[in-house]
Parts: sequence; C-alpha cells; structure tokens
Amino acid sequence: MRSKGWGFIFAVSIITSACKTAPIAQNNTPANIKEIVNSNDVTLLDVRVPEQYKEGTAKNAINIPLAQIPNNIDALKGKKVVVFCNKGIQADQAMEILKKNGVEAYDGTSWKNVKAIQDENTTKP
Repeated sequence: MRSKGWGFIFAVSIITSACKTAPIAQNNTPANIKEIVNSNDVTLLDVRVPEQYKEGTAKNAINIPLAQIPNNIDALKGKKVVVFCNKGIQADQAMEILKKNGVEAYDGTSWKNVKAIQDENTTKP
C-alpha cells in the first residue's frame, strides 16, 4: 500500500512538471515587450519566409527565415532581438535557438502584434 502512494506522488510530479510552459515566453510582460519593441537599440527579426515578409512586416524589421537562424547567430550576438512571425510558433522556435546561443531574444509573437505596438507608440501625444 505504501509503494502505491509513492508511485502516485511520483506520477503526479512528473505530469505537472512536464506540463509547465517554457520560461522563454514568461520572461516578457506585455509592458516590457512594448518598451523593448520601441527602444532604439533593438533589432526586430521577422523569421517568416521572404514571400510572407514582403507582404507586410513591422517597421524596420529584418528578415532572417527560421531555417537560416543558425547561420546568422554571430550577426545577432550582442544585440537585443525581438523575434516574431505570423502566429508565434516559428518565433518560439527561433527564440529557443537564439537563447541557447547566447543571444538576448524577446518574444514579439506575431508581426501584427509588433506593428500594433509600434503604431500605438506613434499615436501617443
């Protein structure tokens, strides 16, 4: 009976730890990301394919597709980078690669989100 209790506790601890969200996305509060997007020393990085990038992106964003991120790590080191794509899925993958390689990266989620932050900043008196 005693071993069943420990087995249950072990199983529950494994399940709850496996379901935690990645700390990458938790680092940025909405106010923080707004401040970062609007700072002068930020690099806005759109990780979508060039065809999508050409259809619309945030102001002053550069385009490095997700598949090319590993080849461009050195160019991004030492910079504050806000990463985004269409819905945030590719951005999350790019964030993981960048952070593992020592790049200061922040999750902008989607290009429309980053553009809205920029537009909000320009419409304030």
